[in-house]
Amino acid sequence: ALAERDVVMPVVPMFHANACAAAWLVVGTVADARLVPGVPVAAADGVAEVAHRAQQVPETLRERRELTESLARDGWDGAPPDALLSALRGKDVVITFVESYGRNAQNAPAMAPRIRPVLAEADARLTAAGYGARSGVLTAPISGGGSWLAHATLFSGLSIADQGAHDRLTASDRLTLPRAFRDAGWETTVITPATTREWPEAAFFGHQRVYAGDDLGYTGPPFSWSPMPDQYTLDAFSRLELDRPDRGPVLGTVVLTSSHAPWSPVPPLLDPAGIGDGAVYGPYAGGQQSYDTIFSLDRETLRGDYLTSLEYALRSATGWVADRPEGDRDLVVLMLGDHEPGATVSGPGAGSDVPVSVITRDTDVLDRIDDWGWTPGLLPPPDAPPWLMAEFRDRFLAAFS
Repeated sequence: ALAERDVVMPVVPMFHANACAAAWLVVGTVADARLVPGVPVAAADGVAEVAHRAQQVPETLRERRELTESLARDGWDGAPPDALLSALRGKDVVITFVESYGRNAQNAPAMAPRIRPVLAEADARLTAAGYGARSGVLTAPISGGGSWLAHATLFSGLSIADQGAHDRLTASDRLTLPRAFRDAGWETTVITPATTREWPEAAFFGHQRVYAGDDLGYTGPPFSWSPMPDQYTLDAFSRLELDRPDRGPVLGTVVLTSSHAPWSPVPPLLDPAGIGDGAVYGPYAGGQQSYDTIFSLDRETLRGDYLTSLEYALRSATGWVADRPEGDRDLVVLMLGDHEPGATVSGPGAGSDVPVSVITRDTDVLDRIDDWGWTPGLLPPPDAPPWLMAEFRDRFLAAFS
């Protein structure tokens, strides 16, 4: 069997060095399974994976040709900036990615009893704060890991399923959602707490300001892979961007990390007034979990840890929205998952669908997406038909331009 060190993973500037371990989790789809005593599937199945990849070469070449052709034609290429997103003019728009938030968390019998009540509580809190929501389902190009590929897919309107496609995309002049907002007059910013290296691709996507981990002022402890809790990340976004005086409308992308594997420990939700620089999280960071330990956990324990982290992430995100001031430029929030957590948690055949919601106090915004057929509230029905994530850019631009 191939040793773990023999598996070559792409270097992705956007993510923390430990992101390679996340990709390893995808390979090991059954954490407690063994083909050879003492050897995880993620190692023992390495040779079979190499053979499978060799068989996929023709398909990969076809996908590359299709991507090249798609990059060469774009219906939004050359659109006048003042015609883009005119129905959102003057509003703050926030795109929030909830890590490892898959559709199965809402519907699978082993997970739904934990997550559906959280969404019901969030719906009630948002309604009380004057918000409405519409929710649907997107099919991500990846599952179990590769968050940056999902982000690139949503923003570009193309299916970006591997690093090669990502590289070809970022070398092109494809219009992305953040760049459309920037060209139309928004200040564009991204909050990415797990970034620890230079990220030159930010300019391609259209992010004018990048706040990486060291830029967020956090002095507290990490929580396993997550450099800081989601509640702190969102609080920092408010402080650094939305609460700035004399600013224009903001398009913010916030990448949450608390529900990234491994999933323990998870801090409690704190009074926002007492979060400060994050040092207050110190007492909650005991029992740090690493990747080599989660493969020794039984499935029930691992899934329980995942659900606890996802509950925290969803409460952090929706609570932050509900607490924003009523006069907050008619805030429009797009909240979605990036991918399923992998078969280790979701089970075999889980697919790659993720929930997506538009949340706002402005009923005109919701009226504009009536023909999307999305469901009121944060919980789409189990039979809600998914869109490809790659279709979202065009639908969004068409609805609001």
